[in-house]
Amino acid sequence: MATNSKSANRGYDIIGDIHGCANTLVRLLEQMGYRKRNGVYQHPKRQAIFIGDIIDRGPRIREALHLVRDMVEHGSARIVMGNHEYNALGYCTRARPGSGKKWLREHNPRHDRLIRETLEQFDDHPHEWNEFLEWFYTIPLFIEEDSFRVVHACWDGDLIEKFKRTQGGACIDEDFLHASAALESFAGQVMDTLLRGTDLRLPEGMSITGRDGYVRQFFRTKFWADHPRTYADVVFQPDPLPPEVAAKELTAAEHKQLISYPLDAPPVFVGHYWMEGEPAPLKANVACLDYSAVKYGKLVAYRMDGESVLSPDKYVWVDVDRPEQGGYAGSEDSLAR
Repeated sequence: MATNSKSANRGYDIIGDIHGCANTLVRLLEQMGYRKRNGVYQHPKRQAIFIGDIIDRGPRIREALHLVRDMVEHGSARIVMGNHEYNALGYCTRARPGSGKKWLREHNPRHDRLIRETLEQFDDHPHEWNEFLEWFYTIPLFIEEDSFRVVHACWDGDLIEKFKRTQGGACIDEDFLHASAALESFAGQVMDTLLRGTDLRLPEGMSITGRDGYVRQFFRTKFWADHPRTYADVVFQPDPLPPEVAAKELTAAEHKQLISYPLDAPPVFVGHYWMEGEPAPLKANVACLDYSAVKYGKLVAYRMDGESVLSPDKYVWVDVDRPEQGGYAGSEDSLAR
C-alpha cells in the first residue's frame, strides 16, 4: 500500500479505538472539520484512518459500524482490523469437521461477555450483522504508506513481510482465519502479534489478576523499547507488575523474544492499549491512540501530515462525558459489562 501521487499531499486523521461510541466519534470528526455530505462524513482535504476495534462494549456499536463502513466505502476513510473484529469472526464462524470444537472462538463466559453488547444490538438486524462479518474480511491488517504505518497493536516487520508474500496483500481470508485458531501456527502468530501485541511469560508460579478479573501468566510488552534491561523497561499494560517482578532483569532468551522498532523507521500508529492521561507520542516515531474512550476516557486522533518526528501538538481528542448527551440506558458511551 504505497503512497501514490494523488494522496501524496493529503493529510490523514488516525483515530483510536471506538468500541461503539458513535456519538463521541461524530463529535471528534466534526471537531476536525468533517461534515456529512450525501449521508457520509467527509473532509475536503483529509482522510480518516480507523485503527480497529469499532465493535464491542459501547452503546452504539451498530451506528458506529455503519458510520465507519460508509466512510471507507466512499473513500473518506480507511481502516485496519482490530482484535475485536477478528474475535467476532472467530466467534461467529463454525469450526471445520474433525477439529473437535463447534466454533473457532470458544463460546465460554469470558468470550460471551466480550461480544455480548454487539450481538444484543444486532438482535433485530441479523442480516446486517452477517454483512458486517463479511465486510471484516475486506479490512486489512495493516496500512503501509511511505511516511507512516498503521496496525492495531504491534508492527512486526518480519511477520508482515512474510504475510504479504503468502497472502498477496494485507487481508485475511476464511482459510487464514481457520488456520489462525492454532496459536502456534504462522497464521496464529500473525493475528496474535499484530492485533494483540507481544508478551512475556511471568516467572514460574506467578500470575496477575487484571482489572477485568482475568488471570494472566503473561504480561504485555513494548515492541519499541530501546536497550531494555528489566521487566519494567518493557511492560506496557494498564495493570502494573508487582515491584519485585518489575525489577527482574531480562534473560538472554527473553531479549530474543522482544521486537524492536528502529528510530529511523516511518512513524507507526497503534491502538489497543487503554492509555490514560494527556495524549503524547510513546517515542519519536511510535504513537498509541487508544485512550479508553468507552471507559470515559478520550477518543483521540493524530493529524498526520507526513512528518517523520511525531509531535504532541498534532493530537486532537474529545473527552467522553459521564453521562453523554443522547440517552442510552442512562448514559451514552458507558462500559457495559
